[in-house]
Amino acid sequence: MNSLPESLENHQVSFNGQQKIYSFPNFIKFFFFSTIGIFMFFIPININDKNSIPLDHLVTWIRSFSNTANAYYAMILVVLGAAYPFYKKTWRKSKVEMVLSAFKVLGAIAAFLVLFEIGPAWLMAEDMGPYWYYKLLIPIGVLVPIGAIFLAMLVGYGLLEFIGIFMQPIMRPIWRTPGRSAIDAVASFVGSYSIGLLITNRIYKEGKYTKKEAVIIATGFSTVSATFMIVVANTLDLMHIWNLYFWLTFLVTFVVTAITVRIWPINKMSDEYYTEEGYPEEIIKENRVKYAWEQAMLTAHNAPKLKTNIYENVKDGLVMAMGILPSIMSIGLFGLILANYTPVFDFLGYIFYPLTWILQIPEPLLAAKAAAINLIDMFLPSLVVLEASLETRFIIGSLSISTILFFSALIPCILSTEIPIKMTHILAIWFWRTILTLIIVTPLVFLFL
Repeated sequence: MNSLPESLENHQVSFNGQQKIYSFPNFIKFFFFSTIGIFMFFIPININDKNSIPLDHLVTWIRSFSNTANAYYAMILVVLGAAYPFYKKTWRKSKVEMVLSAFKVLGAIAAFLVLFEIGPAWLMAEDMGPYWYYKLLIPIGVLVPIGAIFLAMLVGYGLLEFIGIFMQPIMRPIWRTPGRSAIDAVASFVGSYSIGLLITNRIYKEGKYTKKEAVIIATGFSTVSATFMIVVANTLDLMHIWNLYFWLTFLVTFVVTAITVRIWPINKMSDEYYTEEGYPEEIIKENRVKYAWEQAMLTAHNAPKLKTNIYENVKDGLVMAMGILPSIMSIGLFGLILANYTPVFDFLGYIFYPLTWILQIPEPLLAAKAAAINLIDMFLPSLVVLEASLETRFIIGSLSISTILFFSALIPCILSTEIPIKMTHILAIWFWRTILTLIIVTPLVFLFL
């Protein structure tokens, strides 16, 4: 499926002029599979009074068959995920890997206790273990492998190359990423950050993203989905201004990304490829439609059989699910314990307190605590500011989306991919995104509310 180097591409295209790369079968592969992928990821439909993308409806339908089967399926993934670092001997690669591997084991133990309802009272409280297991682990465990099936159709038959050519004039100057990365950004916002990362990891391994580009996309575009934003808006009582909340958060998220790509640590990262020889997008300035169609047909022509493509994507999806589920269980619970039973985040909040005070956020110390706790989980800040003013709730609701990086899911998800990034760099990017989001969103909230 890898694109060819430019010199080979030109030869291949001219050679395939006789072999009909513009053939009807290639057109059908491009059009039919890409249409299914677009429909499943990007076209919201209303079923049973629920408006969401078809992939979400499909996952909901699959989960409706048997709660017990879903619970045991998630448990199997958690156990396999906890054992995987020891089976692959990756647990001792670094101190971070050792800590994460230990957390995965703890996550498997916690999941076992919750599933069989034999845990201590604090763990079995409705907003603790059962919340993480049934509201987060099971949906993600089902979503990622099922989504991988349709991901194969979305990115494997020319749509990525076709869209990428048209998005070059926007993506490269603003975010310094290839045009094809637009697919990642949209997939995350309308689908799931796990699906967005699955796309990013797949394309990075194929040599179509550099290390720097993969990091920019993983830490700048892979935010939670619009459907989860609805959960945040409902929790913070912002649904009456949903359009303002959604579009302002969308704008702030990508403005912050445009800034972070220009500062340390991202601006110092290498432009090396995962493969020995990368396959970067050729910069196109004329005949854009013709070239986009040529690249789409060439990709469709060289694409593997559908079942091979699906197999590789589902395998990657299962490995990713195994990597993140036990981490979500343990680190998410750890964050809740710290938030509910210790003053840790009250102290950490003082890091951001001078800024929230200068920005004149109505409850500056509360907002600062919410900003700090966002590192653990993106939903926890909403619980901190439930009783705050509308302005504070709006600011923290946007912040929880725009900062992107959090330990309960996304950071383990990134670390389970092949994208090379240090933990110190992840923390630095999170810090910059938090500061920049507060600075940008606060005056906008005061302006529009």
